[in-house]
Amino acid sequence: MSMSEGSSSKGEGEFYLMSCIKDVPTLRGDNYTEWRKKVDFGFVCAEVDWVLETPQPTKPVDPVRDDKDDDEAWDKNKRDHAPMEIAYTLKNKKWQTANKKCMAFIKNTIENAIMGSIAECASIREYLETIKSQFTGSSKTYATQLLKQLVTEKYTGGGHGIRKHILRMSNLAAKLKPRDDDLELKPALLVHLVMASLPSQFDNFVVNYNMNPEKWDIEMTIAMCVQEEDRLKAQNGGSINYVKDNKKRTFTQSNKGSPSKPYAKGSMPHHQKF
Repeated sequence: MSMSEGSSSKGEGEFYLMSCIKDVPTLRGDNYTEWRKKVDFGFVCAEVDWVLETPQPTKPVDPVRDDKDDDEAWDKNKRDHAPMEIAYTLKNKKWQTANKKCMAFIKNTIENAIMGSIAECASIREYLETIKSQFTGSSKTYATQLLKQLVTEKYTGGGHGIRKHILRMSNLAAKLKPRDDDLELKPALLVHLVMASLPSQFDNFVVNYNMNPEKWDIEMTIAMCVQEEDRLKAQNGGSINYVKDNKKRTFTQSNKGSPSKPYAKGSMPHHQKF
């Protein structure tokens, strides 16, 4: 947004910033990405986001009278310079006002213990870059934690159901992208992680998926997993306990059903054809 586009009145800009500040989480160090997203949203609503991309206006060089200039030439130089000086004064005042608002907004969303470790900067752009560099390490650590959670995640049943389990994994994966585009998980990889998180009762289901050339997106994965869980529940008398005494439990004849046999290629039941 250009400076000319940041045309909201002073009162409106302050109102929008004050309205948005309550929605910005206090920056603690482990929540930098969410904090920055909310901060940027506040700046956009207040129409002061242009100051992040616009450097402070540079004062035009004052005219200097040359020894060869007569009075008429000198007066002309001053007249030519006057509009540039006025334009600079107006732009600089506007820039300083927006910069001051943004700086105050930022400082009111940072934990006091962290504030003292952030060096003062003349512009909000420099200040945000300083904050970003300080929390890069924390961001990488958090990304590593997210990846570890995804890889070690296991579905153990319970009252939440398999749909919520898969949605939770999908949300964990979605948190990686804002940190680093290189960390974005492709849908196919996320589906494989979901399959790896399923208990042993789903082993045949997973084998059948791996043998089939069709690839699923996360919505199809949810639908098919819910369908398979319903089938397993029906086979087991309406309920399943995936974990007992922290050990995986397998189906036996006494479980009102026997383990599913692997389906021969092309002979899967209709409800499990992928």
